[in-house]
Amino acid sequence: MTRSNNIILIGPMGAGKTTIGRQLAKKLSLRFYDSDHEIEKRTGVKISLIFEIEGEDGFRRRESQVLRELSQMNNIVLSTGGGAVTQAENREVLKENGYIIYLKSSPEMLFKRTADDKRRPLLQGDNRLEQISKILSEREPVYIELADEIINSEKMSIKQIIQNIFEQIKKDENH
Repeated sequence: MTRSNNIILIGPMGAGKTTIGRQLAKKLSLRFYDSDHEIEKRTGVKISLIFEIEGEDGFRRRESQVLRELSQMNNIVLSTGGGAVTQAENREVLKENGYIIYLKSSPEMLFKRTADDKRRPLLQGDNRLEQISKILSEREPVYIELADEIINSEKMSIKQIIQNIFEQIKKDENH
């Protein structure tokens, strides 16, 4: 694999980055990190509270710091927050420090997967599907541009996705 042997998962909230990241790390015997969980661990509070107190800008500053630190490690699987790619600095750091996989999903599937989730500050409000569609339409071109590989996370099982990533990594190592 190229760069620092890190595998970085990007995509919208609800695409399966954390679930797939954990299992992929286990299969590859790598350490797993979720940037949102790291922020919560370091601050001792939920992301929704950070948004409430510091706003999205405050959260994005914290996120950039955590991504800078985590991406300096080697041989990890990193799950990023859905909006991590909105910051140019983060895109650069991620691109330089890992193999990036975009877990793609439709707004309808993301809506279904996040329906009961009250922890996502950007999805609070009346029309969640409309909000998801709006966020995805803004971010998807960036996800696509950044990705070394794109996997549709709604058309395969978790096991199939992990196998697909595993095979892609092996193929890339042999080139």
